[in-house]
Amino acid sequence: MKLSRLFELMQGTELEPWLETLEQQIQQGLSNDTYGKLPGWKNALQQLPVINHKNIELDSAVVSIEAVQALSEKEKNELESTLKQLMPWRKGPYHICGVDIDTEWRSDFKWQRLASAIKPLQGKTVLDVGCGNGYHGWRMRGMGADLVIGIDPSPLFVLQFQALQHFIKDKNIYVLPLGIEAVPDNLQAFDTVFSMGVLYHRKSPIEHLYQLKQCLKPGGELVLETLVITGDEFQVLIPQDRYAQMRNVWFLPSSKAMIKWLQRCGFKNIKLIDETYTGIEEQRSTEWMQFHSLKEFLDPHDSSKTIEGYPAPLRAIFTAQLA
Repeated sequence: MKLSRLFELMQGTELEPWLETLEQQIQQGLSNDTYGKLPGWKNALQQLPVINHKNIELDSAVVSIEAVQALSEKEKNELESTLKQLMPWRKGPYHICGVDIDTEWRSDFKWQRLASAIKPLQGKTVLDVGCGNGYHGWRMRGMGADLVIGIDPSPLFVLQFQALQHFIKDKNIYVLPLGIEAVPDNLQAFDTVFSMGVLYHRKSPIEHLYQLKQCLKPGGELVLETLVITGDEFQVLIPQDRYAQMRNVWFLPSSKAMIKWLQRCGFKNIKLIDETYTGIEEQRSTEWMQFHSLKEFLDPHDSSKTIEGYPAPLRAIFTAQLA
């Protein structure tokens, strides 16, 4: 990863203390010794062609790159074949020089639900926790964010981002192979912190909220999206084993309970900006993600329940400020 530009941007800012550990953390996160498939993914990156682009669109549902000269069918097929070596593609969608990457998630749906309700990102420094391949980070750049740092411990997602960056070449957005634990305590460096689809995977959701809080500058905004259930402020679902076939789901609070958690952690001006049931038009198997998806995770006779009998996925988005 070419990170010299990122290190330069961090120097002389609130992010500078992170430089003491960041390079070593990144090396560990992309270690061939840890991830056996990593050499193959890196090889796919080396196969990507050099293509001059005439237009990059970061502020629309499909993050897209248009080539100066349209690719031939042979060139498109070769590009598609190379990008498919990085499957499964879960977040998107993308259009890369004539190749449509139809990802499992229509991540633009989520972005549309929150974009008008958050603080303006123009000129801001943003952290995206659990960012996947960086789709929402590109949309943040499209809204004018000055620097976007995404973190995700999955090396495949990091390599997918690098594949996109191979064509876009944006020096103000990065996806790093890290979890939230890698961010130094009390960094207080970001104007906006996003945590979307992470909280319910944490064994200690309250600890996660405190970790997010420590990343924010005074007056900064948290944008939190998570699975919830219906009910009053005392309702929390703790799945016995799996939830919608996911093993690592620990706590699904009601939205009212989630607000109480945020208040307890010291956040102010907390708002529930959206609650939406996930539908199969938003999460589904595709040519680019061929494993089971939401359709197989729901009760085949009652789509209001998961296959385990729990309430079907209901996702809520909250905003909250650091005093």
